[in-house]
Amino acid sequence: MRNAATGRRRPRRGAEHNPLVWCAVAVVMVFSLVPLYWLINTSLKAGPDLSKASLTPPNPTFENYQAVLNDGDFLQALGNSLIVAATTTILALTVASFAAYPLARLKMRGKFLILSIVLSVTTFPGIAIAAPMFSLWNDLGLYNTLVGLIIPYLTFTLPLSIYTLVSFFKEIPVELEEAAYIDGTSPFQAYYKVILPLAAPGIATVGILAFIFAWNEFLLAATLTYGPEARTVPVAIAFFTGASEYEQPLGTISAASVIISIPLILLVLIFQKKIVSGLTSGAVKG
Repeated sequence: MRNAATGRRRPRRGAEHNPLVWCAVAVVMVFSLVPLYWLINTSLKAGPDLSKASLTPPNPTFENYQAVLNDGDFLQALGNSLIVAATTTILALTVASFAAYPLARLKMRGKFLILSIVLSVTTFPGIAIAAPMFSLWNDLGLYNTLVGLIIPYLTFTLPLSIYTLVSFFKEIPVELEEAAYIDGTSPFQAYYKVILPLAAPGIATVGILAFIFAWNEFLLAATLTYGPEARTVPVAIAFFTGASEYEQPLGTISAASVIISIPLILLVLIFQKKIVSGLTSGAVKG
């Protein structure tokens, strides 16, 4: 747009200068942070204060956190969740990267059909496979084991991981691989020395999503475990009880929820640049 008096083009106002954009950002932040604040607020209350809907805890106390951290079953469940989520993430990234690379690079018929079949696995709800898997796991001796959780978690994390990494590998110019071949590298060396570093934002994004799914999953963890040996954190919290039959363990549940949220928050803070880069990759292509 040009100024009628001077004939010069007026500079466009960026989105960062638009007050409506900042109002929308403020609304989203409040909507996202208020539940977290209320969770922390509740975790710092004990006794009669739990029944009061106060914006701040009248008598702040770490009693709930002490009770949770002194619970051996919860600590074991925390370790189980870490093992299951980390193993699932590593296996999902490894298998997905090896599957996505040829799908992105090789000229072959039926690639769209293959990707469609892979993604169709995610359409099955967990409740549909929980009952048959319970019976099968009993027969195979995988019931109430960590391996028995990692395998079904992979079936849900792999399809989306493969599909996402295919799109990232397609964005990497083929000329970079060809230049690596000219320098004498093998296809595998070009893969892990050239392709993987360039696809790091996508790999970080997929890894975070896989970890969050395995960390938060409840249905299969509750169906395929029965004791603290393999029980994960979401299921362990569901078994929390109050000091008496008539007491709701609201304070300890809130404290445990805050504790298990910390690893996810740290992961997002550490890899936030790669996650943003991965989510926006290709958005300005053209």
